[in-house]
Amino acid sequence: MQQPQLQDGLDNSFDLRPMTEADSAEYAKLLHRSFNAWYAARGWPQDYFSCTPRDVEIFFQVYNDLSPGCSFTAVHRHSGELMGGCFYHPRETHMSLGIMAVSPYYFGHGVGRALVDAITEECRKQSYDSLRLVGSAMNMDSFSLYNRSGFVPRDSFNDMVVPVPAAGIGKTVRGRNRVRPARRDDIGEMTRIEEAVSGLRRKRDYAYAIENQRGLFRLSVYENNDGGLDGFLMSCRHPALNMIGPGVARTQGIALALIMAELDRFRGMSPLILIPMRKRKIVEALYGLGGRNVETHLLQVRGSFRATRGVNIPSFLPETG
Repeated sequence: MQQPQLQDGLDNSFDLRPMTEADSAEYAKLLHRSFNAWYAARGWPQDYFSCTPRDVEIFFQVYNDLSPGCSFTAVHRHSGELMGGCFYHPRETHMSLGIMAVSPYYFGHGVGRALVDAITEECRKQSYDSLRLVGSAMNMDSFSLYNRSGFVPRDSFNDMVVPVPAAGIGKTVRGRNRVRPARRDDIGEMTRIEEAVSGLRRKRDYAYAIENQRGLFRLSVYENNDGGLDGFLMSCRHPALNMIGPGVARTQGIALALIMAELDRFRGMSPLILIPMRKRKIVEALYGLGGRNVETHLLQVRGSFRATRGVNIPSFLPETG
């Protein structure tokens, strides 16, 4: 791949290659440094990653578990330093572009452009007609990069943190008693629900969460009167990210029942959750629990797209697009 010509007169040329296990610690430091520097420069009240760089290795570990070798890193041609990195995730129906990080020392040097170009080319090679991501609406540099690359905003999300009392959520909602832990024999039905709601399938993600070999995830399902499923919701609990999602539900009421069940996992904490802005019943319920907005994210799609017929709650770990 031809490399971009960098602008500052320094020898900052780079090569692209997949990340390996040997890159995990350096990539985690890059990710930690990049996000904290970007948000600090824009007045964020605290570090984006308040954990240690070593904790952030969980992103490489989970992404590589799900999509081994599906990544690119920009490596300084002379020093061998990692300048940036990004993952991509081939699923049954689409490809997702995962979390991207560029070292603050190399902002503005074409690293992000090269990574996006490499992934869009990989999407073409694998004959996918849809490449998806969930990106910050605050970051105009990344938004412009994706938009110039053909990504179109298709949905918007309230990023909300919800404080959970140490004694748990005192309120209950209709249908909460229909929520139970997911089992392996639910995977087929979960696949059918997500395809009905969002047109997507990612069976391997569900199995990975249920197996939970890294001890991060919990996955719940909503069982209807006929013994079928009408929704599911996952959560991740880890020093690098406490987050509810991904999940889908046929209705807002079902989504709320699932959210209440997952919130109970985070007693004494304030997990993050992304709620579609137009789903006002859920948004208002979370405000009623003391939830507050911390950011806005956009679902951006390059290629084919089908509007959601229900509720879609995305996540960053695993990245879901």
